Amino acid sequence: MMEIVQAYDRVLITTLKTDNAAVLENKLSAAHRLFADRTSWLKPFERLAILRRLAVLLEGKRKHFGLQIAREGGKPLTDALIEVDRAIDGVRTASEMLRVTGGQEIPMGLSPASSNHRAFTIHEPIGVVAAVSAFNHPLNLIAHQVAPAIAVGCPIIVKPASATPLSCFDFVALTHEAGLPPDWCQTLLPESRELGEKFATDPRVAFLSFIGSATVGWHLRSKIAPGTRCALEHGGSAPVIIDRHADLDQIIEPLVKGGYYHAGQVCVSVQRIYVHADLEKEFAERFAARVAHLIVGDPTKPETEVGPLIAPREADRVAEWIDEAGSKGARLIGGGRLSETTLRPAILVEPPPDAKVSTHEVFGPVTCVYRYTELDDAIARANALPVAFQSSIFTQDLQTAFYAAERLDASAVMINEHTAFRTDWMPFAGRRQSGYGIGGIPWTMREMTSEKMIVISDSPQAPSQT
Repeated sequence: MMEIVQAYDRVLITTLKTDNAAVLENKLSAAHRLFADRTSWLKPFERLAILRRLAVLLEGKRKHFGLQIAREGGKPLTDALIEVDRAIDGVRTASEMLRVTGGQEIPMGLSPASSNHRAFTIHEPIGVVAAVSAFNHPLNLIAHQVAPAIAVGCPIIVKPASATPLSCFDFVALTHEAGLPPDWCQTLLPESRELGEKFATDPRVAFLSFIGSATVGWHLRSKIAPGTRCALEHGGSAPVIIDRHADLDQIIEPLVKGGYYHAGQVCVSVQRIYVHADLEKEFAERFAARVAHLIVGDPTKPETEVGPLIAPREADRVAEWIDEAGSKGARLIGGGRLSETTLRPAILVEPPPDAKVSTHEVFGPVTCVYRYTELDDAIARANALPVAFQSSIFTQDLQTAFYAAERLDASAVMINEHTAFRTDWMPFAGRRQSGYGIGGIPWTMREMTSEKMIVISDSPQAPSQT
């Protein structure tokens, strides 16, 4: 059995039964049988109807999911409701992609051997999908894994984060209510980490969708069966450059949001801020003043802006990293502890380059501010870590914006926007240690399909007229 508690005060919400090896085998067997029997495949119009009904059902439970996300995951209610809206829109995006996704004609007749031939491609579902999800967006991440699988016709088994399974379970129940036969979308709550690994690496799995730590993700990739595709979404240590031409009136709010949204528990959360020397003093003062006014506390209250970390051990870790940076000379602004899971937002000014907050993903309510004088130096420092996800530059100078955008090592560079900006229909991917493959609803749908080419030999003879 597994106890599910509120992130903020650790009060018990419910107890769930975990799945053993026999249950896992039954679920994998059922999914594999479905895919092996092509007569059972759902038609595109059926999948489209299911997704449309699912979006409507989600809308009807918006408040339920919002409060549940706040309770199990600790995300402030206002942001939790936005997460529900994103999940609804993501399901609709998956359904809309069915109208525009298809194969293509392959040119023939370009050589004597290819004359009198026609060729085109079609997209087929890749097979059984094993989805491993994370706690920080307990509904929307599930939607990003399940909705594409439904859209393209893959059976999927989804393992939510053990701290936040309730939104996943409710979402999957809604897919069945929307008309999806139960074996096409199943949940898994393994009783042990070893069983979770067995699930992800089973040879019947055709595609592994993993969202979580780099350590676990790369380990699973090394263990997956030959032929299994995968997509890994890990974290980063997102850098922001504030150019000397930046407008401070326009950047404080987005950087506060990008740095302290969900208490910094976001894989592209603003973490390292490099400020030109001409602006460093004024920026630090204004940024600190705004951060100090963030409302911290119970995430179920609509006024709360920063909630807890997911578990006491994470609050302990982040507090230790802050203390380490301070012991090495960083100037601490703010900070402090409200409860066993809740930390006040902290700013560290000039932490040394070897401090954990400078070299690792904090995943907590902490941002670091560094001074620079030459843009190339700021770019080099931003690029210095083995992780590379999203980054940003704030400037009013167009030449500087494009100069930095072309040189920052990132899968996406935001100009005059914080690093955590995302829409659910854009590509989303980490480079190097930050991930593998591409996320985002349309791109995930493409990853979950196999392209098949069909070639037709066409006789040059005219058809008979009789």
